[in-house]
Amino acid sequence: MYTSQSKKLLIINILDILRKYTDADHRLNQKDIVDILKAEYGMSVDRKSIRRNILGLMEYGYEIEYKETIRMVPVRDPDTGKPALDPTTGKPKLEESYVWSDFYLVREFTDGELRLLIDSLLFSKHIPYSQCKELVGKLEGLSNKHFQSRVRHIHTFPDNMPQNKQLFWTIETLDEAIGLSRQVSFTYNEYGMDKQLHPRLNSEGKPRVYIVNPYQMAATNGRYYLIGNYNKYDDVANYRLDRITDIQLLETPRKPAKEVKGLENGVDLPKHMAEHIYMFSGESAPVAFRFKKYLLSDVIDWFGKEVVFSDETEEEVTARVTVNLEAMRRWALQYALHTRILSPQNLTEKVKADIMTAMKQYE
Repeated sequence: MYTSQSKKLLIINILDILRKYTDADHRLNQKDIVDILKAEYGMSVDRKSIRRNILGLMEYGYEIEYKETIRMVPVRDPDTGKPALDPTTGKPKLEESYVWSDFYLVREFTDGELRLLIDSLLFSKHIPYSQCKELVGKLEGLSNKHFQSRVRHIHTFPDNMPQNKQLFWTIETLDEAIGLSRQVSFTYNEYGMDKQLHPRLNSEGKPRVYIVNPYQMAATNGRYYLIGNYNKYDDVANYRLDRITDIQLLETPRKPAKEVKGLENGVDLPKHMAEHIYMFSGESAPVAFRFKKYLLSDVIDWFGKEVVFSDETEEEVTARVTVNLEAMRRWALQYALHTRILSPQNLTEKVKADIMTAMKQYE
């Protein structure tokens, strides 16, 4: 229970109550608010004060919905305070009184939107457990107690993934670098047998320092990536943010995107994501493949609406896409039972060789 508080805090406490207890399905009357103020905040107020302060919140910009009803109440004599009488009928005079009830605070996020954001966090594979749990708690705080009781089980997700505790610092630094059009340096890591991150090494056996021109960050397949350019080369490179450590914002300006192959017209994020389905670096090229029609939804999920279909039969259809060739090579292996590459020929030969190599693993 709260200790007794100053009346100056009344408007803040009413806002707190509306945030904690109300939504379109859970509304409070003035008496309900009076009771909560008494029980939880140690404040005794009348209903007029509730309405006055809610008006103040609405004038300040808070969107508060309510129901308004009209009732007839006796007119009071200003001198005696007693009901005034109608001289014609001798009965008490009545006047209209507007009564407000069923208050609730309209929220920036619906429960469905919050649940979607929370589930996105839980399904991500790159956010450390402790930070993910903290973010989930903050999102819960944007709703009320009724929502929090329904999603209580989400705190039970397992802490079984490796963690890079520098992730959020990396995101903040990259965000600043992209905004300022400056380069960054960082160490890029890989996991070892000990399940810990270890830096990639240079030819001298020392941690390799990457100087990168950052252009965009993007999430795909449960991972967060930096779309950039390794300063030594002129092509696009994609880096997993959870593999980056020891990032630093440099004073040097980044390379203009027009000087990077594939970014001559800037970062077209939907196009880039459709062409780099596994976020491999390297060139994109036209690819044709034949697949079973029951795979149609999967093909659109992977390649988007830019895919072109042709030569449809009852069981199969041909698709044409522009895609990163190494990514397509992996995709073709993943769906090898249901699809075959038609062109380019060099990609077809690579996939055939991969399948033969895989068969030898089981000999």
